[in-house]
Amino acid sequence: MTTIKDSVHDHIAVEGVAAALLDTPPVQRLRRIKQLGTVTFVYPSANHTRFEHSLGVYHLANEALAHLGIEGRQAERVRAAAMLHDVGHAPYSHNVEDIVHRRTGKYHDDVHDLIDSGPVARALADHDLDPGAVADLVAGDGELGQIVSGELDVDRMDYLVRDAHHTGVPYGTIDAERLVRALRFVDGDLVLDEGNVQTAESLLLARALMNPTVYSHHVARIAKAMLRRATQRLLVRKDVDAAELRRMDDCGLRVALRDCEATAALAHRLDRRDLYKRGVWAEMEAVPEALIDADQAAIHDHERAVAEAANVDPDAVILDVPGRPSMKESSSRVLVNGEVRRLSEQSTLVNALRAAQRDQWRLGVYAPAESAERVGNAAVRTLGLDLDDTRVRDVRPGVHATLDEFN
Repeated sequence: MTTIKDSVHDHIAVEGVAAALLDTPPVQRLRRIKQLGTVTFVYPSANHTRFEHSLGVYHLANEALAHLGIEGRQAERVRAAAMLHDVGHAPYSHNVEDIVHRRTGKYHDDVHDLIDSGPVARALADHDLDPGAVADLVAGDGELGQIVSGELDVDRMDYLVRDAHHTGVPYGTIDAERLVRALRFVDGDLVLDEGNVQTAESLLLARALMNPTVYSHHVARIAKAMLRRATQRLLVRKDVDAAELRRMDDCGLRVALRDCEATAALAHRLDRRDLYKRGVWAEMEAVPEALIDADQAAIHDHERAVAEAANVDPDAVILDVPGRPSMKESSSRVLVNGEVRRLSEQSTLVNALRAAQRDQWRLGVYAPAESAERVGNAAVRTLGLDLDDTRVRDVRPGVHATLDEFN
C-alpha cells in the first residue's frame, strides 16, 4: 500500500490495482496536464493536475464502494476506472477536446484503445481485470459506471472541491463526504437517499457558481480560443496528427506550437500572456438563433466576413460561440418520501439556476488590442447582433430574478 498526502483529502491510501496503475506511463502523463487548462491565466495558483485529481476520484470512489457495500472484483474494476478515468485527455484537458474528437472520433472518456495494451493492460491483467470492462466503466456504462461518470459521480465531487481550493474561489466548496454517504442504488439508478434534496442542490449550485467565475471567465475563454486556433492550424499543417496530439502533455503541445511557423505567433502571445481582447461580449438575446447553433465551418465563414468588414487579417478575428446552456446535474435523482424523483422535479432552485445560466451566456468576438474596437463594430453589423452602444457587457441590467418567480 502507498499513502499519498493530498491537498484536498489529506492522506489517500492507494493499494491493489490502483497502486499497480499509479506508475504506468499513461497515468504519470497526467502529472503534466493541468486540470484547468487556460484558467491559470486568471488564477495563477490553479496549477493542479489531472494526476492529483485522479487520485482524488479514486479516493472518493473507494469511499463510495465501502458505503455501498461493493467488494471483490467489481470494486477493483471501479477503482481501476477511477484511476484511469482521465488518461484519454489531450493536452490542456477540455480546451482542445472537440478538435481531437472531430479528427479521431474519440472523446476523453473513450479509453478502450489506450488501455487494452501496454503497461496498463498488464497491470489490469495481473489483477484479473478485463481492460474493456474497465473502459466501459470510465464511459459511465452499466450500474457501477454511474459512480465514476454520471449525474452524481465522484469525478464531479472531486474537481469542484479541488478547483475551488486551488483557485481560492470558495463557491465550489461542497460536502463531498456527505454526498458519498448519501449515495444508494434504487432499481439500478444511483440516487441520493431521503433528506438529501439540499445536498443535491449544493452540487448544482457549486457548479453554477464556478462556471462564470472560473471555468468560463472571459480571460480563460480568450486564451482557450487562441490555443484552439493554434492547435487547429498545427493539425492542418500536418506537423502533428490528431492521434499524436492526443498523447502529448501540455508542454509538448506548447513546444510544437512554438516550432511550427504557422502557429509560432499565437504560441508566443500565450507565452507572454499577450492575449486578444473582447471586441464583442454579447448575451444570448442579442444573438441570432442560427449563429448560436452554427457549426465549425459556418463559424470560420463568419470570422472571415468580420475580418473583411473590419479590414484586418483573418487571423486577427476569433469568434467564440459557446454551446447552449445545459445543467446535467439537474437530472440527478433523489429519494423523496420513498419515491425516486429527478432533482429538476423537486427543486425550485433548478429553474432559477437555469435562468441564471442563460443570463450568463456570452458570445465573444476577440481580436488583438489595437483592432478590437474596429473588429467589434464590424462584428455587430456583419453577424446581425442586436446590441445597443455597449458591445462588451458583463452584467445584464434590469435582471432581478428571485426564487418566488419560479414556484
